[in-house]
Amino acid sequence: MYMQLFSKNIILLLCLTYSVLGWSGEVLVAVAANFSAPIQRITAAFEKDTGNKVNISIGSTGKFYTQIKNGAPYQILLAADNETPEKLEKEGFAQVGSKFTYAVGKLVLWSKQPGFVDEKGDVLKSGNFMHISVADPKLAPYGLAAVQTLAKLGIDHQITSKVVWGENIGQTFLFVDSKSAELGFVALSQVYADGHIKEGSAWVVPESMHTPIKQDAVLLSQGVKNPVALTFFSYLKSPRVKEIIKSYGYELSN
Repeated sequence: MYMQLFSKNIILLLCLTYSVLGWSGEVLVAVAANFSAPIQRITAAFEKDTGNKVNISIGSTGKFYTQIKNGAPYQILLAADNETPEKLEKEGFAQVGSKFTYAVGKLVLWSKQPGFVDEKGDVLKSGNFMHISVADPKLAPYGLAAVQTLAKLGIDHQITSKVVWGENIGQTFLFVDSKSAELGFVALSQVYADGHIKEGSAWVVPESMHTPIKQDAVLLSQGVKNPVALTFFSYLKSPRVKEIIKSYGYELSN
């Protein structure tokens, strides 16, 4: 116990020392597509505060998992679930005990058209649409949550022919944003700002309709010896970052 506490203090001291001395370096971070807007603000603040560079790769958690196992040089993963970071720790691709929940996501049924989606999501049962966009549930946790919601409503088989599958939640959002699909299940963070839905119409899916979307961050093995990775990983837990995350409609883990 004493040695663990001592090690954590040494890591924190090193991070602060490099930051104070103005040591400039880079970190490569893999980020789940639903978190693309918040991570831009977070990295901008970090780079301004420390002078270090954060390189971001946006994509699906499932694909990142495969890439990391195949040797991709990511040093930190911000996943859209908590299972993937746990697997990476167990399989030796991440520092054991480093993962933590940085955000709890919310699923929303959204249309760019005002008044199209009602506040209870009854438009789903009406079937008055040609296409609905859903992320691949095998790759994207938000897609899995969407599929669970449709099953809970008892309409998953009824609308199968209308589903336009997105590789990740970012692509799913683009299908709806471009009106290739009249509506779709996206992350609340993609359509939320200043305390309200930015445009169109939406139904925020009750959390009881699907498995909680707990999003974990984990320090990958290739980041353990990078002082900038350690600094940024610690920065993600700061009050400043938590406020940014909440401003996009996420909840924070207790």
